[in-house]
Amino acid sequence: MRRKLVAGNWKMHGSLGTNKQLLDEIIKGLQEVRNGNFAVCVPFLYLPSVKSILQNTNIAWGAQNVSQYEKGAYTGEISASMLNDFDCRYVIVGHSERRALFGETSPIVAEKYVAAQKAGLIPILCVGETLEQRDTGVTEKIIEEQLAAVLDLAGVESLRKAVIAYEPVWAIGTGKTATPQQAQDVHVFIRSVISKQNSDTAKELIILYGGSVKANNAVELFAMPDIDGGLIGGASLIASDFVAICQAIKS
Repeated sequence: MRRKLVAGNWKMHGSLGTNKQLLDEIIKGLQEVRNGNFAVCVPFLYLPSVKSILQNTNIAWGAQNVSQYEKGAYTGEISASMLNDFDCRYVIVGHSERRALFGETSPIVAEKYVAAQKAGLIPILCVGETLEQRDTGVTEKIIEEQLAAVLDLAGVESLRKAVIAYEPVWAIGTGKTATPQQAQDVHVFIRSVISKQNSDTAKELIILYGGSVKANNAVELFAMPDIDGGLIGGASLIASDFVAICQAIKS
């Protein structure tokens, strides 16, 4: 049975002081919650302090990006082995903002996915369509192409040690949210793509929804049979909201 996961993506937010306050409140709110897995993916600079706060709790931590290169003359980049130095468990790869704002193509995302797994990290692979792509009826085509880049490079078995996050780009930071049925339909499609290559892997694969998940819609979203939790953006920066979303997996 798939164990649900809620992962916060802080994006480019935080400070040493506010991070500690946020995490202290989240730790307190989740200390008795045992029905799922929880994590926060934070800016690189805060990994040391976040590790010191979260170690010995039921909350894991990770990064929001990783280099596809192991080492070398890549000024400003962070390798997977460097993330290992801070005991990261997860790393987000292919977030729509990385694709749209920083030109990360699906082949580059696939290379980052492989680099993460080679270092023993669990990649959270993001896939999703823009509003224009949804309106023109090519959602499934876009997502299948994004998945294919990873499957061709890493193979379907690699997904046994990975997480997929479906993030409709039109619902990120816009206040819009796919209806539970819209999200469920895409999650079913993702699972069907994987099932064509390995049905057992498809059944075990954790697929998160990441598109303006809030405390007031999480229960309904997480009740869908193929939605295994969420990748949470803005709401992960508000302790009470993030705790409520995590608690929603009880349902």
